[in-house]
Amino acid sequence: MEADQTQGSKGVEFREALGVWLKIGFLSFGGPAAQIALMHRILVDEKRWLGEKSFLSALNFCMLLPGPEAMQLATYAGWRMHGVVGGLAAGLAFVVPGALLMVGLASLYAFYGALPAMEVLFLGVKAAVLAIVLEALLKVGRKALKTSAHWGIAALAFVALFFFQVPFPIVIIVAAFAGALIAWRAGPVAESDDALAGQGVSQGAAMASGTLATIATWLLIWLVPIALLWLMLGSDHILVKIGVFFSKLAVVTFGGAYAVLAYMAQEVVQGYGWLDAGEMVDGLGLAETTLGPLILVTEFVGFLAAFKVGGGQAFLMGIAGAVVALWATFAPCFLWIFAGAPYVERLQKMQHAQAALSGVTAAVVGVILNLSIWFGLKVLFSDFAAFNAGPLSLDIPLPETLDWRAALLAVLAGFVLFRLHAGVIVTLIVSAVASFAISWLI
Repeated sequence: MEADQTQGSKGVEFREALGVWLKIGFLSFGGPAAQIALMHRILVDEKRWLGEKSFLSALNFCMLLPGPEAMQLATYAGWRMHGVVGGLAAGLAFVVPGALLMVGLASLYAFYGALPAMEVLFLGVKAAVLAIVLEALLKVGRKALKTSAHWGIAALAFVALFFFQVPFPIVIIVAAFAGALIAWRAGPVAESDDALAGQGVSQGAAMASGTLATIATWLLIWLVPIALLWLMLGSDHILVKIGVFFSKLAVVTFGGAYAVLAYMAQEVVQGYGWLDAGEMVDGLGLAETTLGPLILVTEFVGFLAAFKVGGGQAFLMGIAGAVVALWATFAPCFLWIFAGAPYVERLQKMQHAQAALSGVTAAVVGVILNLSIWFGLKVLFSDFAAFNAGPLSLDIPLPETLDWRAALLAVLAGFVLFRLHAGVIVTLIVSAVASFAISWLI
């Protein structure tokens, strides 16, 4: 009986699963592309806790939600194995290591500013991330691009995002429609969800009732603490403003952190005046090169915003600001996943829905390519020239601003990862050590 209570749906003990979630959390460098690749390697290739089809279906679902898709994918995997407790464990394990590191770095930054040693370390990590993201792109591409139509969807998604700045939700909607249209033109599709259709109205109503209860519960968990702060401190208090702003942000972050960074930076710098432009860029740099989801930059913003008005209790205020920002950013993620996860399984059994999602999967390759090039250019070059011609919009890197150290480290990381077949952590360590060696030699 005890064994049954500690076993998940895959026969894996919760303790073993928790160890894996923590491993993923402590290795989650490189932004969403590298993090998704890491989870694919561990959950699909090594542990075989998720099948390829289940992994891609869950990824498609998470890409359609607001919030960080990698963290939500981890939450879904934990939920699938051990229910709500498993989802909480996987999601928190993915976020907490990076959040602890970020609050430490934000504290050092607030008191001492950017540290040269950190910059050297981050240069090596950034270079390694380029190789890790390339590996992610190749792996996902091989799995998702099965037909010429899928290649076409991926290419168009990349062009729309990279060259024309088309909003991410539009790209995904069009990709889903294209996938469904391709399946329709191929001929009738035999649905395999007859068993689900025959479950009856009562079971469907019970499922809907459970979903509504989940939504109500997590809305309360998310919003009540912020409402209490409002009642105790007033609407003009910095902690309340942080909670309200990032709660709004949590609802519109479709496409992950990259899709909303520009809006957030503009509001934080120009709208609220919490940070200046240089501080915002430094925060983004910290979030890009440390473990955890990129959206942890909200924690950096919350810390500095509260720290600046904290007076004699600046550090404690900074910690409070970071906690409120984290709460408003990630509590909604659990709402989206726990409310929608039960339907992912049904989507896997519906052929027409899967046809639409296959289009989304193909578009994801274009999305990852766009993020990979964007990140690579930011690592390798320090300055850009804006080019606009009608709807076409590009930031063209200036050749003279190429950072040869980053380029050399990226080549080294690629050799370690692809030629020597070393793991992610070895690649990160080698690149970081090489970065310090270069800094000492020049």
